[in-house]
Amino acid sequence: MISETIAGNTSELAWFKSSYSSGNDGNSCVECAVAPGTVHVRDSKYGPATPGPRLALASEAWAEFVSYVR
Repeated sequence: MISETIAGNTSELAWFKSSYSSGNDGNSCVECAVAPGTVHVRDSKYGPATPGPRLALASEAWAEFVSYVR
C-alpha cells in the first residue's frame, strides 16, 4: 500500500463500482479508481460528499490481489 501523499490528488479520480459488488441497499459496493501506477479502492458509501478511508495500492500489488481472490 502507498500513502495518499505519494498517490497524488485523489479528488480528480474517476471512481467506478466493482462488477462483483451487490446489495439491496445500493451501498454494499467497492469502488475503484485507476491512476498511473496506482489503484485506489474505497467503500461506495463514502463518496465526494462524505469522503472516507481509501486504499492506494501499486498497480502490481492490485494485480496480484485480484488474481489471488478469483
